[in-house]
Amino acid sequence: MRVYLVQHGKAKPAEEDPSRGLTGEGYAEVKQVADFLAGLRITVSLIQHSGKKRAEETAHLLATSIRWTAGPCHTTGLDPSDDPSVTANFLKVYTDDVLIVGHLPHLERLTSLLLTGSPDRRPVKFANAGVVCMEKHQNGTWSLVWAVVPELLQAQTRLAA
Repeated sequence: MRVYLVQHGKAKPAEEDPSRGLTGEGYAEVKQVADFLAGLRITVSLIQHSGKKRAEETAHLLATSIRWTAGPCHTTGLDPSDDPSVTANFLKVYTDDVLIVGHLPHLERLTSLLLTGSPDRRPVKFANAGVVCMEKHQNGTWSLVWAVVPELLQAQTRLAA
């Protein structure tokens, strides 16, 4: 089983947009990551997001480029300050691939909990619109498989030009 953890794209400041939707740059970066994921032919059974506008918009953009069975859907427990053990417990019993769009510090704490057993070690640094792919082994342990951030994809595009 694989889980794809995604930090939402760059969001507008609350003064400009109280619901904090994606900026133009945030939209473009998520679209670039979505195009990258399309090339990987990823299939998930479920796409979850926190329900916050920036996470929902990110989830819907990514959903256009991957195959999925259910979603994007609002899921409780994915807000910035939520306890990562709720999501970790879900991932213990869920057996299909899933994509989760959320926020910091929740995603960093969840990743740390899955990889190290402690939510406070932070072995992975997230970036807006970045994706961290992790795999659950049969014994219940997790491994980091790969990670990608928009900056890396932009550098690759410049090198190819």
